[in-house]
Amino acid sequence: MARRTTSLKRYFPIFDWLTSYNKETLTSDLVAAVIVTIMLIPQSLAYALLAGLPAEVGLYASIAPLVIYAVFGTSRALAVGPVAVASLMTAAAAGQLAANGTPEYYTAAILLAFLSGLMLTVMGLLRLGFLANFLSHPVISGFITASGVIIAASQVRHILGIQGGGDNLIEIVHRIFENIGQANLPTIIIGVATTAFLFWVRGNLKPLLAKIGLTGQLGAALARTGPVAAVVATTLVTYGLSLDQAGVKVVGDIPTGLPGLAVPSFDLGLWSQIAIPALLISIVGYVETISVAQTLAAKRRQRIDPDQELIGLGTANLGSALSGGFPVTGGFSRSVVNFDAGAQTPAAGAFTAVGIGLATLFLTPALFFLPKATLAATIIVAVLSLVDFSILKKTWAYSRVDFAAVFVTIVVTLAFGVEKGVSAGVLLSIGLFLYKTSRPHIAEVGLVPGTQHFRNIRRHDVKTHPSLLTIRIDESLYFANARYLEDYVIDRVVCDQPIKNVVLMCSAVNEIDMSALESLETINTRLSEMGIKLHLSEVKGPVMDRLQRSHFLHELTGKVFLAQYDAVVALWPEASRPAVA
Repeated sequence: MARRTTSLKRYFPIFDWLTSYNKETLTSDLVAAVIVTIMLIPQSLAYALLAGLPAEVGLYASIAPLVIYAVFGTSRALAVGPVAVASLMTAAAAGQLAANGTPEYYTAAILLAFLSGLMLTVMGLLRLGFLANFLSHPVISGFITASGVIIAASQVRHILGIQGGGDNLIEIVHRIFENIGQANLPTIIIGVATTAFLFWVRGNLKPLLAKIGLTGQLGAALARTGPVAAVVATTLVTYGLSLDQAGVKVVGDIPTGLPGLAVPSFDLGLWSQIAIPALLISIVGYVETISVAQTLAAKRRQRIDPDQELIGLGTANLGSALSGGFPVTGGFSRSVVNFDAGAQTPAAGAFTAVGIGLATLFLTPALFFLPKATLAATIIVAVLSLVDFSILKKTWAYSRVDFAAVFVTIVVTLAFGVEKGVSAGVLLSIGLFLYKTSRPHIAEVGLVPGTQHFRNIRRHDVKTHPSLLTIRIDESLYFANARYLEDYVIDRVVCDQPIKNVVLMCSAVNEIDMSALESLETINTRLSEMGIKLHLSEVKGPVMDRLQRSHFLHELTGKVFLAQYDAVVALWPEASRPAVA
């Protein structure tokens, strides 16, 4: 019975917190849900338009995913829904298959969510959450920064009221200048005023509310009402002055009612065309989700299960697809708001879904005259917080290799679009890992006088002996770096006649694969031909277990020592004697 309960909690984390749910927790979750709902309604509409979809699709993508994540997710504060980067990637992928606004385009967006969800769920069941570690943080930061610039630039046309578009910054800027003569003055006024207002709200409204005594949850809720206030004000102005007849583009008719069941396309040809974009959306979405979830969980000393998060995000995307939505992920800004508002459990997300559902039932007719420029301003203000070019300065100062990876990711994304940008980021992350580990740090070490410690002879004043070469390997040995070690050892001893013993200090070696084993055998053989014995020291248990299943230890010309000090004392007895004053 206990095993069955553990299994249920493993795959259905809702049972982990539901049993202790109480009135106090309910109150906290409801307050957080109200605040996030206020924030999410305009965001959902805006991100749907960013994805090239009807505004109501953003609301659809904010209902089922939140409820499903509450069942399968392990984060107590993560808020799942449409986000800027995933919306842009959806637009880029679907735009390659169909024209914007067509049924085929909408079909492609739904299928992106379905395939992304399927991939994530399967990866979670196979416990492949570790794969996200291969996408380095500097590279993903560079990609998000470049994506934020593209997203902001893509919304300028809505602020100006002109035609435009494009998959990369060059195309977007070119089309803006190409159509700048068609700019609509009322639209510009609405767009610029709304953008300025939202920037002011972000930095000044909360302190202003605090000055008049509105603090705590009420103050937090009111501080998040800026986008809602902008939506209400511009909608009323557009309606009252009939600005839609003066060229101001509005959202128009939004269907009332909850989403129905949507069946994804099972056209295998379409599946093959959209599989790679879906995989890229899955990777970026999961990395963003797990980063936000772990950051918030650490603040409350809670635990996140990366593999279960794959299932939680995957099933949320499946739910989005089946309810007519598009790809979703854990949003940073709304998750932080959810956390700060006091959300205690994923039930806060489910209550938010109820709020969004009520909005689709009763509020959508009032949004007919909502200017698209207002939603564009909402997106611009939201995504510019993601732009952080300081990552270039930080990586330049710390690591030129990381800088090159970040710089290339940013340039490729800006110049060629998000899909090629994230592809470059993934390849660069893997390439960076292979490059770094293919040239591991190898140090020749000596004995620190009066101790049993060994340090790099280039950095410390240590004792050495001309007949004894002791080398510390600071990386696991595998196919990519095996030959590097082989060349290093042979090059070091070939012209140094006094050397009679070589000790490989393996304290940092956690793995030796078959290629590395063959290289060790080659080193052993070639040293033997030179009259030099090869020894190992400080070999970890799991590594030793594998070596004992091979012929290497039987052919080893030297010994395996438990400690490096034992090896030096055995091969150079004078090392253990105290210095004579």
